[in-house]
Amino acid sequence: MDPDQYTTLRVGIDAGVARITLDTPPVNVLSGTLIRELHDVLGVLRDDRSVRVIVFSSANPEFFIAHVDIHILDEMAGLAEIADRNPDANLFQGVGELLRHQPQVTIVKLAGKARAGGAEFVAAADMAFAARETAGIGQSEVLMGIVPGGGGTQYLRERVGRNRALELLLTGDLVDADTAAAYGWINRAVPASELDGFVDQVAERIAALSPELIAAAKELVPPADLSDGLRAENTAWAELVSGDLPARLMTGALELGAQTPAGERDLESLMRRVAARP
Repeated sequence: MDPDQYTTLRVGIDAGVARITLDTPPVNVLSGTLIRELHDVLGVLRDDRSVRVIVFSSANPEFFIAHVDIHILDEMAGLAEIADRNPDANLFQGVGELLRHQPQVTIVKLAGKARAGGAEFVAAADMAFAARETAGIGQSEVLMGIVPGGGGTQYLRERVGRNRALELLLTGDLVDADTAAAYGWINRAVPASELDGFVDQVAERIAALSPELIAAAKELVPPADLSDGLRAENTAWAELVSGDLPARLMTGALELGAQTPAGERDLESLMRRVAARP
């Protein structure tokens, strides 16, 4: 692997652990380029038996993945080849399904915020650990007039149960790391000052195991088959996203500062201001 081939990722491999840092300034939106490069790097690592754990983090301490790039609908034709790789899932679900079925153990280190497509990424990984004082996670699509389209409905129901999934889906609220851990959305919250060391310890302990042990554990605790739910989610998302309301809300969000650091710090309030416009 040539780490220099990527423009949105920094990749390093040491002692069986691949560390992938997401780096798409200013707020790490899930762009078309990031989707392409995630597919590529995970495809390369899939066949690398020397790598037993993959740790994802962000170059931006405030934002892990802010959400899917609002402009990505303009790129869909150019992303068709990526989408076609997984006929049972749409382009956005394909990222999560790639993570869920990766042979290595996948871990998210969440120091900042992850919303919508970012929250789906977190839930698709095998494990996630978050900084108590600074992390936040939210399934915020309802504020843009849509439902999640990247697996969020299915991943949430599996992780937190139907009642909490409905709460998180329908309020669109950002929750803190302690709440996310209590709900089961992430593994646990740890003090921000200890997050790096804690995740390194978990990753290194797992990487010290034989590939056969890791493979056996993942085979005995497989990801659920969510195919039917993902198809239903895609149908609902596609119907909603083609309407007038999402376009109006997303345009208004960009006007008020979405996809900038200032606007993304409290995206929920920004989106509610857009929705309240006459």
